[in-house]
Amino acid sequence: MRVVRLRAPGGPEQLALEEVDRPRPGPGEALVRVLAAAITRGELEWPLDRLPAIPSYELSGVVEELGAGVAGVAAGDEVFALTRFDHDGVAADYAAVPADLLVPRPRALSQAESAATPLPALTAWQGLFDHGQLDAGKRVLINGAAGSVGGFAVQFARAAGARVIGTASAANRESLLDLGAHQVVDGATHFENALRPVDVVFDTVGGEPLRRSPAVLRAGGRLISVAEEPPDGGVYFIVVPNHDQLRSIATRVDKGDLRPPAS
Repeated sequence: MRVVRLRAPGGPEQLALEEVDRPRPGPGEALVRVLAAAITRGELEWPLDRLPAIPSYELSGVVEELGAGVAGVAAGDEVFALTRFDHDGVAADYAAVPADLLVPRPRALSQAESAATPLPALTAWQGLFDHGQLDAGKRVLINGAAGSVGGFAVQFARAAGARVIGTASAANRESLLDLGAHQVVDGATHFENALRPVDVVFDTVGGEPLRRSPAVLRAGGRLISVAEEPPDGGVYFIVVPNHDQLRSIATRVDKGDLRPPAS
C-alpha cells in the first residue's frame, strides 16, 4: 500500500510517498481503508523526535478488518476519527486505528469534509465546555471566530444558550452572524474597550488579541487558548480524541444543527 512519510524536518518538500506492507489490526484495533485524511497547519513540525513519521491525525474511511476483542464496529462501516498524536498518523491507504476512537461518519458530509471535521470540532467543544465550563446565559468571546475551530465554537456556544461574541475581520462579519454569533468585533482593534465583561474567552489565534483578552474577562472568568500559553492564569490545552463527543458532533451535523465553517 502507499503511505506518506515526513523524512526530515521541514515543510511539504520533506514528504515522500512510499510503498509498504499493509498493516494488520492488533487487539482492540480496526483496519480502516482511508478515503480522506486531513493535515493541520503546523503539523509537519510536531513529530520531529520520531522521524520518519506519518502525518495526518484525522481520517474518514471504511472499516476493512477487525482485530481481536473489537465490538461496536463492523467491517463495511463508514467511519471518521481523530487519532492519537503520540503515534504515526493516517496518511496512508490503510491505517490500524484503536476501534474505540471510530465513529459513524456524518452522511451529510463528503469524505473530505468528514476527515477535516474531528480536530477543529473537538477542539472547539473541549475548549468551551471541558475547559471553559460554558453554559446557558454566559457571555463568551471567541478570538479568531472565522477559522475552522472558531466557526465550530460559535455554533456550539450559540446552541448552548450563551451570548456569543466573535473577533474577525469585517469581511467575515456576515458569515459569523449567519453561524450564530450575536456580535462580531474587529480583533485588530482594542475590542476590550468596547465590550462588557465576558465569562469565557476562547482564543484560537494567540498574539496581541490573546494578550488583550484578560481585560475583558469578568472576575473569576476563564481564559482558554489553543494557540499559545495565555497570560494571567489562563489555560492552554491540546485537543484529545473523544468518542462520545465526536458521536454527538456527527449527530448534530446529520440533523442540520452544525455545519463545517467555510474557512
